[in-house]
Amino acid sequence: MRYFWILFNLFALGMLVLDLLVFHRRGRVVRPREALAWSAMWIGLAVAFAGLVLFWQGRQVALEFVTGYVLELSLSVDNLFVFLLIFRYFSVPEQHQHRVLFWGILGALLMRGLFILAGLGLIHRFHWILYVFGALLIYSGIRLGFMGEHQIDPSTNPAVKALRRWMPVTDDYQRGRFFVRGWKGNPGLYATPLLIVLAVIETTDVLFAVDSIPAVLAVTLNAFIVYTSNVFAILGLRSMYFAVSGLMKLFRFLHTGLALVLTLVGLKMITADRFPVPTMATLGVVAGVLAISVAASVMYPERRED
Repeated sequence: MRYFWILFNLFALGMLVLDLLVFHRRGRVVRPREALAWSAMWIGLAVAFAGLVLFWQGRQVALEFVTGYVLELSLSVDNLFVFLLIFRYFSVPEQHQHRVLFWGILGALLMRGLFILAGLGLIHRFHWILYVFGALLIYSGIRLGFMGEHQIDPSTNPAVKALRRWMPVTDDYQRGRFFVRGWKGNPGLYATPLLIVLAVIETTDVLFAVDSIPAVLAVTLNAFIVYTSNVFAILGLRSMYFAVSGLMKLFRFLHTGLALVLTLVGLKMITADRFPVPTMATLGVVAGVLAISVAASVMYPERRED
């Protein structure tokens, strides 16, 4: 099993390096058509991996991967709203956004891996922690349902304050670099605003991990499946952002659907000992709620006053 972990991480890292150093070596604007093609490729790779798991581990484990992947991908949509807010707040040029998301997602992969190991360790040692995770998901669902999308104020981010206190920051983006040596005739090492944007994205991803990791743990406690479903969802997140960033505000009921998904998954985790729910039923409910919320958004768009 250890070799599968190593091979999968080498695959994920290789795809990220190929993306940054070959396909997007120079900073440029990612067009929606190109982003849609990349999104389709990542979904296709996830489907192919599900087929591999089906052949290797059987139908039940493959179904757990698909359910975890769909769940993680749907919850990742909320990340897209926050990415959009952060980029607008800092006025990040479009040609530099891909670079920030690349390094942000690489950091997210490392943090999610640590979160998964910690969560599984706690569950195996203290079974009652499942009820805590379930209650946390229900709370997150209710909060999202009543408060709408996550409200993030980048100016209050502790990482931003610490970075500004620790290192001087330039006024411009310095052609997409994170650090520059010497600025306006002054010696020394300077951070650029792009590094601050990266710090905000990394720290806010911790908040999303608190929701998403317990959600997939409600589906399966197989560490490899939990990790791989998370990785595939995160790897496709960057291209999904560029594909739908202009359309996200059209889905007015999507947050309601995500809130209901979180609440139902939390209830499933709390009642699993007495009323176990089949994985196929979980997948059907998640897919159905998301489909209904998207369809309702299209049928009843938000009316704007002139």
